[in-house]
Amino acid sequence: MSAMTSAPLAIETQDGSCPAYVYGNSGHPSVLVYIDGIGMRPAMHAIAERIAGAGYHVLLPDLFYRRGAYTAPEPKALFSDPEVRSAWFAKARQAVTPDGAMRDTRAFLDTLSGPVGVVGYCMGGRMAFVCAATYPDRVVAAAAYHPGGLVSDGDDSPHLLAPKIKAKLYIGRATDDGSFTDEQAQQVDQALTAAHVDYTLELYPAKHGWVPDDTPVHDTAATARHDATLLALFNDALR
Repeated sequence: MSAMTSAPLAIETQDGSCPAYVYGNSGHPSVLVYIDGIGMRPAMHAIAERIAGAGYHVLLPDLFYRRGAYTAPEPKALFSDPEVRSAWFAKARQAVTPDGAMRDTRAFLDTLSGPVGVVGYCMGGRMAFVCAATYPDRVVAAAAYHPGGLVSDGDDSPHLLAPKIKAKLYIGRATDDGSFTDEQAQQVDQALTAAHVDYTLELYPAKHGWVPDDTPVHDTAATARHDATLLALFNDALR
């Protein structure tokens, strides 16, 4: 996959102006990328570049725009220092809410043409799942890698949205992941099967957060598998 350059874009949402980046030829199939919980940074751009380099038109919005200007925390500190992690995610939860993210997504999709593929990481993986259920007439493929929060005890648990999903779905989960346990994976599996969703749920021998290349748990082999499975999904559904 060849490298691509990005073009900045400001997307007007119901809550303000969201900075975003566009990669690839606008005539290529459309892909929306949801960033992880660490925020916008070079590692997220690198993922979008790889997807675009494979022949897709990619939109990468900054989901944390409600915070205003910010600098993403250093991933190694975020993973290792409880104080850094607590401080960042306290602000992150205020800036990115489930309802706000789906309101924003309507504006994101309005900038893209035709059927759309979505992919997300960590919290973005949850958003990709919910996006497929919220906008089933636009989203034909959705992928979630090391997602968190797909299952909760509430009536609004994302996995309960399975009957609304029409897209082909791929979920890649980590063997070492407290935010998506074996029990939760089983609940997701059961919900998707009961809803007759076309899906694949696979286990990677890696830790939560393995895809972005700046995290201390980044796994090169598992990321290569991520690239292969993601493109296989998009090539099948979008071409």
